[in-house]
Amino acid sequence: MTSAPDPSRLVAPAPETPVAPVLLDRRLPVPVPGARTDSARRAALEQARARLSVAIGLFGLLFTALGLRLADVTVIGPAETRRSAAIIAGPAAAATTATGQVREPRAERADITDRNGVLLATSLPTAGLYANPREITYPDQVARRLVELFPEMDQSALTERLTGERQFVWLRRQLSPREQDRVNRLGLEGIYFQRTERRVYPQGRTAVHVLGGTDVDGHGIAGVERFFDQRLRESPEESLRLTIDVRVQAILRDTVLAAMTRFNAIGAGGIVLDVRNGEVLGMVSLPDFEPAEIGRATEAQRFSHTTVWVYEPGSTMKLITAAMALDTNTTAIWGGYDASRPVTVGRFSISDFKGKHRWLSVPEIIAYSSNIGAARMALDVGPRAHRAFIERMGLTARVPIELPESAHPLVASPRDWKDLTTLTVGFGHGIAVTPLHMISAISALANGGIYYRPTLLAREDEATTARGVRVIRPETSDTMRRLMRLVVTDGSGKGAEVQGYFVGGKTGTALKRRAHGRGTDENRRVSTFIGAFPMQSPRYAVLLTLDEPKPSRETYGYATAGWVAAPAAGELIGRIGPLLGVVPTEASEAVRQAISIPLQPGRPAGARAPVRPAAAATGTPAPATAPTPQQTRPGPPAVPPGSAVPRRAAF
Repeated sequence: MTSAPDPSRLVAPAPETPVAPVLLDRRLPVPVPGARTDSARRAALEQARARLSVAIGLFGLLFTALGLRLADVTVIGPAETRRSAAIIAGPAAAATTATGQVREPRAERADITDRNGVLLATSLPTAGLYANPREITYPDQVARRLVELFPEMDQSALTERLTGERQFVWLRRQLSPREQDRVNRLGLEGIYFQRTERRVYPQGRTAVHVLGGTDVDGHGIAGVERFFDQRLRESPEESLRLTIDVRVQAILRDTVLAAMTRFNAIGAGGIVLDVRNGEVLGMVSLPDFEPAEIGRATEAQRFSHTTVWVYEPGSTMKLITAAMALDTNTTAIWGGYDASRPVTVGRFSISDFKGKHRWLSVPEIIAYSSNIGAARMALDVGPRAHRAFIERMGLTARVPIELPESAHPLVASPRDWKDLTTLTVGFGHGIAVTPLHMISAISALANGGIYYRPTLLAREDEATTARGVRVIRPETSDTMRRLMRLVVTDGSGKGAEVQGYFVGGKTGTALKRRAHGRGTDENRRVSTFIGAFPMQSPRYAVLLTLDEPKPSRETYGYATAGWVAAPAAGELIGRIGPLLGVVPTEASEAVRQAISIPLQPGRPAGARAPVRPAAAATGTPAPATAPTPQQTRPGPPAVPPGSAVPRRAAF
């Protein structure tokens, strides 16, 4: 139990004493309860703030250094590399703008396109692999690692190359991106990459003999790549535009390859030419090769059957013989020659293949491909005039086309061009030219009489259009178009006929000479068709030739041009005609009158007889007019004793 408090111990509270106010000096700290604790906190906060500032500064410096390093790696470093490459590669490498910005390296070689801008050749950037042997400590180990990636390398030879004091050794050109990445992942000392270029051909084999190719250093070694090598390297930003139409080129190659395969020929060639200006729209030679493998191509694959191959043109030459005789007025279209007997020269003779054994008119000589008639026709003109005409048609000199692979023809000199030469050349033997020679000459016969130099370089405007040279009269060309059409309608070129295109041309089959010894080989021949379309207004000429085609059951044992070359040419014309804008037309009366001629045209009333040169010292030429019953048929022309003319069969 709690006791009550003692009253005596209770003290009354003292009265409150008033306190005078104290004026505090604001400069002195006022003691505040807990002030010591707050000061410590403030000091700790300031210390933390200072430490944070230092950390921020350090991180700022770190990120600044990192940013500078990234800039060096991504901008400055590559720029210096490109500048170094520019010093090594020359002006074709990287360039620096006025602001210091480094442009991407430009191509070191210009593109090549067809007439429509389709890409035929271009350069793609690649990487080359090289080494600095001075920086390689263990060359055997480096060589072993590289051989693991590239088994085709020889390890011992590579080790030797990586040893020494040289500072630059090429190891491999044109690595693929995947190969470059694999090498880069090895992290080998002294191994570096250098920017290179790889020439690629998007159209493959389509125009390989026209384009040619380049070596590992990007220098042209064949075709237009070689012919225009300096221009392609000095003006890489300007594409080189060719006259080739890649569509026509592809169809031409397909057609020539099919004919070559079908008749088991050892080679073949084809050309499509614009008769109005000499532009080559297509040119194919088989066998061919992949452009990227030009260094590994065989001699047969690199050989051109259109511009290098010289061959006896055979009966296609008869068109030139007829044009010469008509243009020089030594015969008339209603004239003719005796083809009843062979032209005998010593122990040899010139005869016809499936001859008619009678007098033949000029149209019949061409339609039936008479060797006898063509030989007599040429002899009427005479050796000197004959050779001059052959020269005028461009058959005595190299064709000046933009290709380094262009052969000189084999032609007798003016001093050696005698009557015997005229007899044989008249029907296509005793002279060897390229297919490009022949199609250029035949184009002049069909286009109105103008010879245009064939070209592969597309002309940009009318001001640069090539001017041709007149080689025959327009009226002679008109007659030749009719004769060429007659060969397709009534002669050996029927296989080339295409409905609505009014094709004209001439077949030619020439026996090749024996590999060893004199004379010709009856089992080795060259079969050719040369023609143009449409004959009422020719625009394009075509040539298709097969080297040593073999007969088949389908051709009844024949391998002559009428059986093997003419049908292929007809197929070609039917496929490229629509692409070239040639519309098939109906055989109207106006068209027929423009391109037709009878096999035996009558002599017009009041027509003057042909102007003949004086009789040759070796004999009197046969008359050009048709013989009357009262006339006796002339014998064969006299030829100097001992002269040798091999027996020929041109079809």
